[in-house]
Amino acid sequence: MRLILGSASPRRKDLLAQIGVVPDAVRAADIDETPRKGEEPRPYCARMATEKARAVEAAPDELVLCADTTVALGRRILGKPADAGEAAQFLLALSGRRHRVITAVALRLGDRLWERDVVTAVKFKNLSDTELNAYLASGEWQGKAGGYGIQGMAGAFVPWINGSFSAVVGLPLAETAALLAGAGYPACGAAR
Repeated sequence: MRLILGSASPRRKDLLAQIGVVPDAVRAADIDETPRKGEEPRPYCARMATEKARAVEAAPDELVLCADTTVALGRRILGKPADAGEAAQFLLALSGRRHRVITAVALRLGDRLWERDVVTAVKFKNLSDTELNAYLASGEWQGKAGGYGIQGMAGAFVPWINGSFSAVVGLPLAETAALLAGAGYPACGAAR
């Protein structure tokens, strides 16, 4: 069985490697990621992961793994900022507050689909103007939900999390390994 990673994210590929999984191919899904009117963060995130899994072209015997990570501040979805101004708005909104990071994983084999999502609570410290401006200048906010990556410089902004660190980075490893094993694709270095 071949594994297709339906994501161009180098972070997801690196996370898979941590559990001994190397995808046979990478085919990023191209879908409209616009939230529907009134859509809440968790259902939105699950919908994105499953739509990505369905959008990736694959042979009937190819297993497609897709994920989506969403930062939620209450009912508000903080996606990938369009520019530094929007990244600043997101980071200022998160400053000194708790928020949720939702990562949904979808696995497809032919017409079968498995999905699981993980919600992690994250607390940001109060950001100073100097910290905010330095982070924005780094460009590290680009392409990241909520305008930050916990695995980089923004890790210094997070004194506390409750949940899965790897899910905040972009792929919940325990849940992903369980989904793969359930579909007959062992992880954690098991023989394939």
